[in-house]
Amino acid sequence: MKGTINIEYPESLANSLILSVKDFEYEIKTSSLVKLFELGKVSSGVAARVLGLSRLDFLELLSKYKVSVLGPYDLNDLNEDIANA
Repeated sequence: MKGTINIEYPESLANSLILSVKDFEYEIKTSSLVKLFELGKVSSGVAARVLGLSRLDFLELLSKYKVSVLGPYDLNDLNEDIANA
């Protein structure tokens, strides 16, 4: 099953980013999935699959958005893991 989301936006928005309509739509889709991953709402595997990428390619893409491959895992989690090791 596939779903479709329609988003209305002024043409000037895509133009201001110097993107074609197709590239702008891909950017919106990609940035949405990156943010959902960052918030811990979707896994890297799910995000990659939706974007038609390998999981490794998605993880590499995260650097473009300055998002950690660890997702919502933060320094406190790391310190806790070290303490429990």
